[in-house]
Amino acid sequence: DIDHLNLRVQKELVEWLNWLKADIGFDGWRFDFAKGYSADVAKIYVDRSEPSFAVAEIWTSLAYGGDGKPNLNQDPHRQELVNWVNKVGGSGPATTFDFTTKGILNVAVEGELWRLRGTDGKAPGMIGWWPAKAVTFVDNHDTGSTQHMWPFPSDRVMQGYAYILTHPGTPCIFYDHFFDWGLKEEIDRLVSIRTRHGIHSESKLQIMEADADLYLAEIDGKVIVKLGPRYDVRHLIPEGFKVAAHGNDYAVW
Repeated sequence: DIDHLNLRVQKELVEWLNWLKADIGFDGWRFDFAKGYSADVAKIYVDRSEPSFAVAEIWTSLAYGGDGKPNLNQDPHRQELVNWVNKVGGSGPATTFDFTTKGILNVAVEGELWRLRGTDGKAPGMIGWWPAKAVTFVDNHDTGSTQHMWPFPSDRVMQGYAYILTHPGTPCIFYDHFFDWGLKEEIDRLVSIRTRHGIHSESKLQIMEADADLYLAEIDGKVIVKLGPRYDVRHLIPEGFKVAAHGNDYAVW
């Protein structure tokens, strides 16, 4: 174990981070198991190394109901993520992985897409509160891959990418999905749509529909995304929008 309260430990870790930055060329940090030490300590490392980007892994359990499904209201869960960023410095480079969105998406794509509209009409994850500080993802090396601790439904992975790559937040693509699952071309297409239309971490999200079998949202008035098996949605799509990408139970205009 590392004693992060030890001043010598702090000094040597800061020196190491600055060496990685100046000599090796790294410009961003990932704080693994960030709930294992205080945000005050993380703030020391961020302030004294000045990375251009820093993201924390704060993986805590969602609130579940008696049916074993996540509660509709996950405010305490995303508040914990927001609190970490605030303590490290909301005006700096600190962000957190949006585990709230990950947990809700896991269940929503299994015929419960209504979960993607929170009680306030906004996205129910951290991206609904502070998208500029939310790093969205479908799976990572812990949740998916060989560890398989909290995997996204494997036959619906592209629905997850259609969501995070069109929505606010900073989307993160999982190596396995991109290189090993044969999804590179589909993911690339969604990335190019995001880039071409200038969708960014603070883009404006308007949720148009959120039912069991249909989620429909417009982003910045430029892109519309549909998740779910319902196909009869043409009447909901404004004039001028054309299909730019589509796949298993998703489409993007």
